Amino acid sequence: MASFDQPSNEDFLKSLGFPTLEVHQTFSHFDFTRPGRRVLLIGPMGSGKTEFAAKVWRDANIAKKKSNLVKANTSTGEVDRRNVFFIRSQIDGARFTDYPEDAMAYRSGYIQCGSNIARIRDSFDFEKVLEDNPTVGTYIIDEASFFDERLAYVVRNASLQKGIMFIFPTLILNFRRDIFNSTARLMLEIATDVIPLTAYCEHDDCLRDAFYTYRYYSVDGLECPALYFDPLIVVGGDSTKTGSENPNYASRCDEHHFLPGKEYTFFSLKPMAEDANKGNIKALRTEIDNLKYHMKRSQLYKNLAARYKGDPNEEVYMNSLRPDYIAEKALMYLFNEQNLVSEDMLVRIVNELDLNREYMERVLTDNRRPVSLDQGLLF
Repeated sequence: MASFDQPSNEDFLKSLGFPTLEVHQTFSHFDFTRPGRRVLLIGPMGSGKTEFAAKVWRDANIAKKKSNLVKANTSTGEVDRRNVFFIRSQIDGARFTDYPEDAMAYRSGYIQCGSNIARIRDSFDFEKVLEDNPTVGTYIIDEASFFDERLAYVVRNASLQKGIMFIFPTLILNFRRDIFNSTARLMLEIATDVIPLTAYCEHDDCLRDAFYTYRYYSVDGLECPALYFDPLIVVGGDSTKTGSENPNYASRCDEHHFLPGKEYTFFSLKPMAEDANKGNIKALRTEIDNLKYHMKRSQLYKNLAARYKGDPNEEVYMNSLRPDYIAEKALMYLFNEQNLVSEDMLVRIVNELDLNREYMERVLTDNRRPVSLDQGLLF
């Protein structure tokens, strides 16, 4: 019996006398008819996540010009998914100082959202936005991973109960190539759609697809990769920055995503903190002192020197030791992310070693763990 296999696009075109072509999926306008979607736009920095969201905004403006017959297809109750509202984090205010207040800004431009934009601190602020805008049917929540975990459930409930659509241009992986945080993990769990985006690797010698966000500092004109224990959230603008306080970001492929210090973090730094928790603080205090004042004596320096000796990128990896505040970052990582250093121990070490209080307080506040480090005056 004859077998009738499904013909391919290539076979079909050949049967019509056309040359063989690779046919790609149509790049369509956004669909506002399906209620309750929770769409993740994921990719590294520079992959066009917010620009994609801006296209959704423009598509909505076109769709709003259609007749009431269309409105019936894009609405659930009083919400109309053609009504789009843009949400941005309050801590993100420093990124786009050169744009209008109502701008949805991205690398190649911006669109103005008028009154349909808000900056929020957390999920409670977002609930107020939902309450104040009962006819909005689509929310674009930029960098949703920066918010508290509760946001995932606020979003899910609103989408199921009211048919509201949510779009999240957000990082799922952080600069360490780990899941960004628990909020990002929950966003993956509740998502109905995921649209992955890539970019060119931004290394000068590469044209591969980049899936990762690379963080680095520019010190004395040199590329200095962020160490593994660099703070998870560092607020800053999109312009190129120099110095030790504010990093730069780039999209990078596997080969050019440099991440020194991971082995050191788990092999040396965390065990020293665990010992400090048991009352043996000397090793940790000595290491923090060396990181601040005697880098070549530190376990970090010894680890990197041995790990990357002879590596083609040895110089780049060792440049990671050039920025300031490495001691401060190591201590904040142990306190803020690992909970291996108590607040009392943190304050004590900061004051005994005269670490940079202003820098640490600012970074800890941005990472939702504010501490007053002047408490050391009480010791």
